[in-house]
Amino acid sequence: MRLYKFSRKTLETDIELEVNLDGEGVFSGSTGIGFFDHLINTLSKHSRMDVKIVKCQGDTHVDFHHLVEDFGIVLGVCFREALGDKKGIKRFGFSSVPLDEALSSVSLDISGRSFLCIPTEYLTGSIREFDMELIEVFLSAFVREAKITLHVDVVRGFNKHHIAESIFKALAVAIREAIRIEGDIVPSTKGTI
Repeated sequence: MRLYKFSRKTLETDIELEVNLDGEGVFSGSTGIGFFDHLINTLSKHSRMDVKIVKCQGDTHVDFHHLVEDFGIVLGVCFREALGDKKGIKRFGFSSVPLDEALSSVSLDISGRSFLCIPTEYLTGSIREFDMELIEVFLSAFVREAKITLHVDVVRGFNKHHIAESIFKALAVAIREAIRIEGDIVPSTKGTI
């Protein structure tokens, strides 16, 4: 079982997560931010990763930024460490997911290199108190710590909820594909990722 538990405590946040890459898509716990919980639950459900929030506290009275970014850091570490030596993984994942008028596409490479490309013109405004720009903040932190290359394309959409959810669903499906075990070798000409 590819499972990892990690905690990170700063003066701004205190977060502990447990991730099982070979789970059933069960999300448990709460970040304390309703819409962000919805997005992480979506990511968990459609990637089939179990994401268990053991502890998640932050200075949300200031802003949601610190907690969302640090959650991405902790989730990224859990993802990277749970993958282990990456032997046998498919490595690449691709997905295009619609949600009504919104359509998002994701291309992902578990490359050992951190790179994020995401269009920010769709990440403006807010959903209740959740700023859309926090999606880029979360993904940037997650990608950096997971050491993956991620390209997100929002093809179209105008409803912010639909755009955000289609991004997370597309990411989830791409992750599910990329972490699938297909053999017993590291999928790299270098012999390591």
